[in-house]
Formats: sequence, C-alpha cells, structure tokens
Amino acid sequence: MIGLDHLRQSIMDILMTRIGTRVMRRDYGSRVLDLIDDPVNETFKVAIYAAVAEALDRWEPRLKLKQVNLTSVEKGKVSISFEGIYVPSGKPITMEGLQIG
Repeated sequence: MIGLDHLRQSIMDILMTRIGTRVMRRDYGSRVLDLIDDPVNETFKVAIYAAVAEALDRWEPRLKLKQVNLTSVEKGKVSISFEGIYVPSGKPITMEGLQIG
C-alpha cells in the first residue's frame, strides 16, 4: 500500500489505538476511543476535534491537518472527515467517512 491509501490506513490505526495499549510504544495512539461514550454535546465535539488533531499531529508526519469535522455520532461510533495538506506532494487532501469506534 502506498500514497493516500497508506496514509488513510495509518490514520485509522492511530485513531483506533488507545494510548497505553501498544507494547514498547505506550504513548502511541489517540484519546478518541476513550471519549466515544461521553454525552454528545459541544464539549464532546471539541474533545473529539482535539483528540484527533493531537494524535495526528504527533504520529502522522505526512499530514498537516487544517480542519476536522464530526459528521455523525451513533451507537458508540463517530464518523469524521478532515482537510489537510499531504506533505510529500504539498497538495490539499480531503478524507471522508472515517469511522471510529
């Protein structure tokens, strides 16, 4: 897998891994799964945005994140989309339909 397909796979791995669960790399992952069952309100949305941005900024150097959107929340799952710059090419990208949970 290469290019944007590999980037998408990497992003999903980062966001679906709870911090503290990766052997030999306990700080790898995101807080997103820890937030999934919180009440859905403005605080929840901001916490999801922050968790996604924090994790991708730390663990995915091929992406310069510009915007995160929470597209749906249902039954312990969130769907997000985001816009950013794919660093290797310098071109803008949009990824949609990333389901976490």
